[in-house]
Amino acid sequence: MKNIALLLLLIGGAALAQKPLFVTAKVKAATVYSNSAELVQTTSAVLPKGTSEIVVKNVADFLNESSVQIAAPSTVTVLSVQFTNNYMSEYEIDEHSTEVKKVRDSIKIAEKEIGRLTNALNSEAKTLELLDKNQQVSGTNTGLNLAELAKVVEYYKAKRTEISDNYDTLEEKIRNWNAVLARLNTKLEINTKNQEKTSNGKLILQVMNDVAGNVDFAINYLTANASWQPFYDLRANSISEPIQMMYKARVTQSTGIDWKKVKLTLSSGNPTQNNTAPLLQAWFLRYAPTYGAVYRDKEESVINSLNGQMAGVTVSAGYKTLASVSPYTTINENQLNISFDIDIPYDILSNGKAHSVALKEIGLPASYKYYSAPRVENEAFLLAEISDYSKYNLLPGDANIIFEGLYVGKTFINPNQTSDTLNLSMGRDKKISIRREKVVDKSGTKFLSSKKEQLFTYDITIRNNKKETVNLMLKDQYPLSPDKDIEVELKESDGAKVNTDTGIMTWQLNLKPNETRKIRISYKIRYPKDRVIDNL
Repeated sequence: MKNIALLLLLIGGAALAQKPLFVTAKVKAATVYSNSAELVQTTSAVLPKGTSEIVVKNVADFLNESSVQIAAPSTVTVLSVQFTNNYMSEYEIDEHSTEVKKVRDSIKIAEKEIGRLTNALNSEAKTLELLDKNQQVSGTNTGLNLAELAKVVEYYKAKRTEISDNYDTLEEKIRNWNAVLARLNTKLEINTKNQEKTSNGKLILQVMNDVAGNVDFAINYLTANASWQPFYDLRANSISEPIQMMYKARVTQSTGIDWKKVKLTLSSGNPTQNNTAPLLQAWFLRYAPTYGAVYRDKEESVINSLNGQMAGVTVSAGYKTLASVSPYTTINENQLNISFDIDIPYDILSNGKAHSVALKEIGLPASYKYYSAPRVENEAFLLAEISDYSKYNLLPGDANIIFEGLYVGKTFINPNQTSDTLNLSMGRDKKISIRREKVVDKSGTKFLSSKKEQLFTYDITIRNNKKETVNLMLKDQYPLSPDKDIEVELKESDGAKVNTDTGIMTWQLNLKPNETRKIRISYKIRYPKDRVIDNL
């Protein structure tokens, strides 16, 4: 009875210590966010009835363990899931493709032959060294007669020639085998690169199966080291045609596994952000230390000055929307984000390099305008004004500009703004010359009793060197007073539309071919003479 009990105990122990089942997961789908990705992988295993341990290889190197979801048939219960990228097991076998194994076997043969030839070469070298040392026999043994000495010399000559020939032959063989080895190593590198990259990441599943047989698993989890950013190509053949916009994405990933033939989805959402709604606390006012008067520079950048100020000056408008979503891309817009479902399979390698994905092509109806703010830059910009831009599901991103068939540079599309229209900068037009110069004899400084008075006068010269009429929106500005002790007076605005709240002056100019126009502005500033204004 004791022996039977011991046997049963050993059998039970052996059952508990059965080796784990190793399976390899394959990526089927990937939803990529701005800073992460959600992967769907599948695998299968032949399970016995009862409890089993499954080691799922080829999952992402760094995954969010709390996000792992396992889908299995109803006959299978997943007892536990554990992630590791440092799994060691005596049962795990080294799996390689047949092609790589053949190359590695050939490398072993080549290395073995090079070793054998090197040993033979060393032996010949030692023999030659010993023979050279013994050539002094004629000098130390004076008892040799002439005939015997001749035999010694003849033997030495023949033997040294034989050994030298063997040495040269062995060197040649070693060189040839080294060349073969180099080719094999190169072939191994190529074959290895052609293999699908696999990771060190593994999921260890403890499962219980009611019925023995083959079981399919679907694995879903969130992983870092993946991202996508939108970018655009803007093409316009002339200012009388709509803009052709190609909506694209740059997808990168270094999750440790290659995504081969996956169904790709790009989402504007962010699953890693904090989703806890903020709470307001009591707000108590406090004094801040005084550091003296601070004057703010009111200067605006070229593009910022456009928001809400681009009225009029339409060169072309009224086109119907020409939207062409790629036939393999479906756009889904829900309450919180936008996603692009791409039906054709994509390969995204785990190399950290950007992979370009075309999403859709849009014909944007545009109103083209020329714009210049010479206080900031003496250049004329061609701008395209897009109305009702929210319906295109645009996201912030860089854009390449191709105008009249030529690449003219980059711009940035920012749809996250509050204005009704989106202004796209299509580049600088060098055929419109603009110069802003200070009129010295109409400018100067005067000192009054307690005040300092400065007069500023500028001439803005615009010339149209194009063959067609140009409608240009020109903007300049005069400073505003942040303090009652600083008095600002606009002396001359040359017919501009003046916004007294912002100090911005706007001219709508119609310039014929080769026409030159000059505009003069002048303003006066009076402030205490013991103070300094540092941003005039």
